[in-house]
Amino acid sequence: MAEVDGPVTSDVMARTMQTNPVVIRRIMSGLRDQGFVRSEKGHGGGWTIARDLSGITLLDVYRALGEPEPFAMGHRTEAPGCAVEQAVNAALASAFKDAEALLLARFKKVTLAQLSADFHARLIASGTSIDLENMHDT
Repeated sequence: MAEVDGPVTSDVMARTMQTNPVVIRRIMSGLRDQGFVRSEKGHGGGWTIARDLSGITLLDVYRALGEPEPFAMGHRTEAPGCAVEQAVNAALASAFKDAEALLLARFKKVTLAQLSADFHARLIASGTSIDLENMHDT
């Protein structure tokens, strides 16, 4: 959104991210609730950034999205009474806790402005232009 002039619709973002517009609206509502984006209804409406990107970190975004599990792999709970499952969970508990703490500390250091600058540098280096409709096709 920071790369285009004007609002971006949920449909356009969904096509860019190869997902459903409902998923985008759910994500964006969490960001809106924290004041990071705003929405404009009606013809020509959509989502726009509401704050300076240098003041928003990945940790802010993570929290706005409800602090989802940061790892696809984690403690198993399919059979809580299973001794094997308990042993594996106990053995890995501190590793997962340490990894999550390290990841969240890194999130706190990365701003959206830094990501935007990196994106621009990569775009220039590749010689391509911004095309939200086909962003992942290149």
